Amino acid sequence: MDILRVKDLQIAFTVHGLARDVVKGVSLRVPAGKTVALVGESGSGKSVISQAIMGLLPRSGAITGGEILFRDPAAPETAVDIAGLPAEGPGIRALRGGRIGMIFQEPMSSLSPVHTIGNQIEEALLLHRPMSRKQAREQIEAMLKRVGFKDPPRAFGAYPFELSGGLRQRAMLAMALICRPALLIADEPTTALDVTIQAQVLDLMRDLQAEMGMAILLITHDLGVVANMADEVVVIFHGEIMERGTAEDVFRRPRHPYLKALLKASPHFDMQEGERLVALREAKPRPKAEIRARPEPAAQDAPLLRVRGLSKTYVTGSRSFFGKGTLNAVKAVDDVSFDICRGECLGLVGESGCGKTTVSKIIMRAVSADSGEVIFDDGRGRTDLLALRGEALRAFRPRVQMIFQDPVSSLSPRMTVKNILREPLIIHERGESAAQNERVKQLMQDVGLDIRFLNRYPHSFSGGQRQRIGIARALALDPELIICDEPVSALDVSVQAQILNLLKDLQAERGLTFLFISHNLAVVNYMADRIAVMANGRIVEIAPRLRIFAAPVHPYTKALLRSVPFADLDRKLDFKLTAPGGASDERHWDAAFRHGEDGGGLSHLPLGSGHYVLARADADVKELVS
Repeated sequence: MDILRVKDLQIAFTVHGLARDVVKGVSLRVPAGKTVALVGESGSGKSVISQAIMGLLPRSGAITGGEILFRDPAAPETAVDIAGLPAEGPGIRALRGGRIGMIFQEPMSSLSPVHTIGNQIEEALLLHRPMSRKQAREQIEAMLKRVGFKDPPRAFGAYPFELSGGLRQRAMLAMALICRPALLIADEPTTALDVTIQAQVLDLMRDLQAEMGMAILLITHDLGVVANMADEVVVIFHGEIMERGTAEDVFRRPRHPYLKALLKASPHFDMQEGERLVALREAKPRPKAEIRARPEPAAQDAPLLRVRGLSKTYVTGSRSFFGKGTLNAVKAVDDVSFDICRGECLGLVGESGCGKTTVSKIIMRAVSADSGEVIFDDGRGRTDLLALRGEALRAFRPRVQMIFQDPVSSLSPRMTVKNILREPLIIHERGESAAQNERVKQLMQDVGLDIRFLNRYPHSFSGGQRQRIGIARALALDPELIICDEPVSALDVSVQAQILNLLKDLQAERGLTFLFISHNLAVVNYMADRIAVMANGRIVEIAPRLRIFAAPVHPYTKALLRSVPFADLDRKLDFKLTAPGGASDERHWDAAFRHGEDGGGLSHLPLGSGHYVLARADADVKELVS
């Protein structure tokens, strides 16, 4: 039996009085107890279809044709046409949240910041199943425990901002499942999560699906997730279905050129040395001949950036007016050391909260370190970054720039692209107005954007184009080191391929040095020369790229690699082995990688060929490697 059957669905949006078709005759089905993946890029119509099924289309959108038939297993003799129900009528309100649950892509924006997790789940439960508050609390705490909260009563009273990304997504899952729906719509449920947390959430969804017998419509652009979760796959492009079939057919015998291109655009671990990602569509060609050659430094013996003993502690909690209360010290960065050589890309990987971004902020001087040193050596002189103050710090800043994770929040919505790119030139007094305007045009060309877009605002660009603007701004002052903080985590696989290829081209042409921060190991594998793995504020393993993927030693590194979903049916994840109890939980590590009960400390043991692992000083190196 099909829980959901969409027939010839057509959806149009009215913009400035003109109707524009965004979904053009889509048909798909979701059988009972099965998972169907709807795959495509941003703007292909995936989320609009899910909004139509939930009756949540915005006012400018309307269903102009077709049917959305929902057949409830509790009453299989009747099928409800959701497309024909009034937008806010009792019919759709009874289904939404009750028989059809939904997990949204970004839990922070879809959860109320002023209500506790328990209040929000309770509201959904009591709306569809009236009962006493006591009974509701018991059911909610049982569900919170079921979705992986270790302390359900505490989680009931917690606010969303107090939870990590993975726990917020679990709270969303609890809210969607509290009424035991027949159909769960999961819209990019793991896009912003670390690979280990993603594996746990996907495993949880599979277990709950088996327990409740519900059907899942999984909306995603991650083909690795699709290969591990889906029974059937539907590929959509610009509102039209390109290909559909079982997961077996789609992955082993792809037929449509668009699907084949999607498979080639994803970075994977089997790529050959020098192999490039194949973007679905190339950006505007870049005039490489116009790029200025960088002057060679006087010496290249010393690393460009030398970080030693970096530590940072945050104090959380609160005190009352009379000084009472509890304060907790959290060590975000704990004795971190590494080098970055000129012209190389060092990848820094780890789960959210491991301290990666704090390290980058300390290097950028956005956060003050408690101890340690950061030495910048361009071959002409050594600069102690942490000792810079006032005008000396301002004069140094152009030499280290940053590309941020979210181009929407890092670009001012009130400034045109021209003003965004000119701003660093004005602040650091680089040239007169005419020279600055020419520099801005050159930057646009360098990142493959049309100079006719200079007077546009950021909101009029796609996600990939906005990230190109962020890259252009980082290049404006000719930096020697660029810190890339999750620069492609919010982008589709096709746009991601364009941005990664652009960064590699710019590095080769300008001799740029990158510190590339990411939780996506496949992306780091494509970009980095060496990789440092970070857990609980410390670097637990550092090695050349090929070495760390071929012969990982630390249990945390192994857990990260086990958690990466491959777009390959022959290499499916073993969800039960990916990250038991959390990859960063030291209790699951071998004794050689933990502090000893006798107080024995940890140090970075050399394993040869630039490979170091954090282990007890008395550990047998041969045993660690074997």
